Order: sequence, then structure tokens, then C-alpha cells
Amino acid sequence: MEEAKNLEEKPTVVEEKPKVKEAKEEVSDYKLFNKYDFNVEVKDLGLRGVISVKPIIMPKSSGRLSQQRLARSKVDIVERLITHLMVPGHKGKKHLRTSKMSSGRFYTGFNIVNGAFNRISKEGKNPIEVLVRAVENSAPREEVMSLLIAGQRIAKQVDTSPMRRLDLSLRWISEGTFQLSFSGKKAKDALYEVLMGAYNRSDASFPISKKIDTERQAASSR
Repeated sequence: MEEAKNLEEKPTVVEEKPKVKEAKEEVSDYKLFNKYDFNVEVKDLGLRGVISVKPIIMPKSSGRLSQQRLARSKVDIVERLITHLMVPGHKGKKHLRTSKMSSGRFYTGFNIVNGAFNRISKEGKNPIEVLVRAVENSAPREEVMSLLIAGQRIAKQVDTSPMRRLDLSLRWISEGTFQLSFSGKKAKDALYEVLMGAYNRSDASFPISKKIDTERQAASSR
């Protein structure tokens, strides 16, 4: 009986489970080319979902996302610029200046971007931030579309989707670089001038002038 009473008197000890700390996302310390930080914020809310500034060292995905629909938004913005430089587009309706010499040469575009980024970094600026701001400043918000109404083709103003805004901006940056390279400048110097002109919102910059033209035509077709 005494043993039974002693067992009853002993308090039951409940073991407390150790608290699991919430795992916090660690900010990656990867740098582009082991030089440039990715601490860049996309200020344009319309482009925030399509511009990727995920930290990487080498901007080359080798087409891993090519089979996924709308996966271009996951490709790094620097890689997208390099691939646009590979196919900058012809000059003139009759192909006055062909761009076939640039196609299929990833490392040629890589060296052009790397050389331009080196010049930008010497001015104390982050080249990735300069690229993002140049894209934001030169991305059009509206354009003209030809619609068939009652048997007649009429130009109407339409809003531009975020993905197309990014595509047009990168296309104009690559076209401006390609055209300036025929004036005796090296391609890396031409890309540097185009990026800095778009970064500073200069009307003489090719991407900015194309954006102004596109939005002016859209405004007149409302």
C-alpha cells in the first residue's frame, strides 16, 4: 500500500519539445562575374514580375527553360541582353546592314557585355543597376496595333504587356549597339554609350528615342 501511495504522490513530468526555429532565407553572396552585386530593386511595378535579378555567377542557362511557356521571366536579365546581342536585327528594310555575323556567338556577346560593365563600374556605379534602370526607362507603355474594322485597317492604341515591354527595350538596346558599332566604335563602347544614355534618359539615345516615337504614335491613335 505504501508503495502505491508513493507512486501516486510523484508528479508527472512532461517533457517539453525543443522549439524549432523558423528557417530564414539566407541572402546569397553570389556576384555576377565574381565582381558585381545583385542588390538591385526593380522600381517599375509593371516590370517587377518579368525582370530576374536572381544572384548568379555566370549568366548562361543553356536553354534549360526554353520548353516552358513564358519562362523568359525566369532568365537572368544579363543573359537576356547577351542573347539579344547575338541577333540584334538588320538595319533598313532591304537589309542594308545584316547582323548574321553576330548570330550563334554567345561568348562574343558575353565579352561585349563584360567590357561595357567594366567601363560602367569604373564610374562607381553598379552595372546591373544601370542595366535595370535603362530597361525601365526605355520600355514603352503603349503602342499602335492595326485592327480590321468593317473591312478597313485602322490603327488603334493598345497597352503593352510587361513581357513585351521588356522584349522591346532589350531589342532597342541591341539595335542601338549594333548601329553604333558601324561608326568606328568597338561594340563594348557602343553598348556602354547606349546603356548610359538610356540610364540618364537622354533623348539622343536610340532606345529612348524609339520609346518616345512609339508612345507618340499610340497617343495620336486613341
